[in-house]
Amino acid sequence: MRVAVIGAGASGLTAIKCCIDEGLEPVCFERSNDIGGLWRYSDEVVEGQSCVMKSTVINTSKEIMCFSDFPIPSEYPMYMHNTYVQKYFNLYADKFNLRKCIRFETEVLSVSKHAVFAQSGQWVIKLKDKKSTKVREDIFDAVIVCSGHHAEKNVPDFPGLSNFKGKVIHSHDYRHQAGFEDKRIVVIGIGNSGGDMAVELSRVASQVFISTRRGSWIFNRISDNGMPVDMISLKRSVLKIRKLLPPSFFDNMMENQVNKRFDHSTYCLKPKHRITAQHPTINDDIPNRLASGTLKAKPDIKMFTENGVIFDDGTKEENIDVVVLATGYIFGFPFLDKSVLDVKQNHVELFKYVFPPKLEQSTLCVIGCIQPIAALMPISELQCRLATRVFQGKVKLPCYDEMMTDIKNKELAMQLKYVQTQRHTIQVDYIDYMDELATLNGCLPDLSKFL
Repeated sequence: MRVAVIGAGASGLTAIKCCIDEGLEPVCFERSNDIGGLWRYSDEVVEGQSCVMKSTVINTSKEIMCFSDFPIPSEYPMYMHNTYVQKYFNLYADKFNLRKCIRFETEVLSVSKHAVFAQSGQWVIKLKDKKSTKVREDIFDAVIVCSGHHAEKNVPDFPGLSNFKGKVIHSHDYRHQAGFEDKRIVVIGIGNSGGDMAVELSRVASQVFISTRRGSWIFNRISDNGMPVDMISLKRSVLKIRKLLPPSFFDNMMENQVNKRFDHSTYCLKPKHRITAQHPTINDDIPNRLASGTLKAKPDIKMFTENGVIFDDGTKEENIDVVVLATGYIFGFPFLDKSVLDVKQNHVELFKYVFPPKLEQSTLCVIGCIQPIAALMPISELQCRLATRVFQGKVKLPCYDEMMTDIKNKELAMQLKYVQTQRHTIQVDYIDYMDELATLNGCLPDLSKFL
């Protein structure tokens, strides 16, 4: 069985390996000239291709983020700079000889059903060689989409922004602090990217303002006794206790914990929503920069003037040089026909966030199109292990009605739990979601045997 893998980032690499493990024939198409996806740093800005900042340090510990059969080297730091993440991917690719399956600088233009798809489950893929510009078609028995969800910029239409005379950039295009020295800067958005950029810029700019619609709860990477916060919180014992307690009790406990580090009200960051109603912002430096005055928290943008900003509370800041839009992304799959997979305002119908439910043959899947409260890599690996077995008929998916019921139940649960934003459409809880995948794949361990 020939399987096309689209993208050679974190998800694409494990997709290749899982195909090889199952005796399939993977061919991976990567439009750049190297592996790593957004973790491969480059000074060059390419539209539709995300890249970390030069200073980016991953928000999950190495113990949580590694692939199951390839531990991260012990000498690597607990929280890795992006160069170490890229080194790890290179080690992984070399260990399992994955590069032989990758066709670099090859762009996927379209993926469409074969004329006899209902019987064969095959796909016709149109490919462009970026060196020669030649376009060709190839036929595959299955397709694994690993193109990620950080591609197209989400650019809100703020009143007056088009008349603003300063520089406006999206976080997609930001690489480092060079060129922003002594500027007055407004960063819009307090997610992980917005927080990181605001902190970094506040070290060289004359003043940085971080604008947030609703505030945010800020988590530290390091928890009690110097342990990684994800290793402390992502435990089955913690999950079991959490499910036994009222949600408000757990929220109160967590909010008290983060407020011990710094009082979110005093620092003008306390949101109206509870702490578990939003994807966590991980940042070790925001309170220090706020305390030093080089960073100031502001509410949402009301409008822009030619040289400044008016905020929702009526306050104004003039002589603004730069506006940074840390406003997230709009994800989609432009190479797929909407009859196969349609994304509307970051909402997409995928069974277990992997399988389009309407296909006559389950021979296409999407990997890594999730926002986990933990690391993506182990989840992508388990998604791929499941997908490769579904392709071969070793695992049978439920009927359409059952899949749609699961999809709608997840959508409703997400609406009830999270603040309504485009960001909260693909959230998953690490342990529960991994258990769902393992159960469907028949590989959920009997943990009672380990007691």
